[in-house]
Amino acid sequence: MTDTNRLLQKHAPRTWQRMLSGRRLNLLEPSAVDVEIEDIALGLARNTRWNGQTIGEHAWSIAQHSDLVVDIMRGFSPAPPPWVLMAGKLHDASEYVTHDLITPLKAVVGDVFKEVEARLTEAIHIRFGLPARLDPKIKQQIKKADQIAAATEAVQLAGFTADELKPILGIKARPLAGVTLTPLPSDQARRTFLEGFHALEAEMAAVRRT
Repeated sequence: MTDTNRLLQKHAPRTWQRMLSGRRLNLLEPSAVDVEIEDIALGLARNTRWNGQTIGEHAWSIAQHSDLVVDIMRGFSPAPPPWVLMAGKLHDASEYVTHDLITPLKAVVGDVFKEVEARLTEAIHIRFGLPARLDPKIKQQIKKADQIAAATEAVQLAGFTADELKPILGIKARPLAGVTLTPLPSDQARRTFLEGFHALEAEMAAVRRT
């Protein structure tokens, strides 16, 4: 048993969560069999970016952030293949269980959180036909889109100025121009996330057939 397992079991004898799909996802040893996209979509649509501190009637959800990352990646040249876009779509999927901890809090929580997050991500990748661990170049590509998305969210929704992005948030990317972010009700964000997921699944399948 790893040190992380011992630490978590000491504080949480029940290490699984029941999902609305009926699956029981073990947080210490997550199995790809227990990962369902409907559970992910529901969780991400109901979890917020920026700790919910964004303007508008509705929160900016992790589901919408994930969709924005894919939109940004589609604009890269050369265009990433569908499986890389899917990896971008699911780059924060573990947060349907762990939630989106803001950067200062992640630093306090430390390595235990990172290990749980990594295990969940690997199970999610396996479930949907992606490499368990991404090549660093692919991770860098996703990170680039993630940073552009974060910069845009920070300025449009979270009350930061463009001049504050690098010194305060450590974001070197510039926000998107000509794009307006509109936070959606959670159920609409869930449906949009699922539609995008299934569209990418179809794209991946089409590539496999060729």
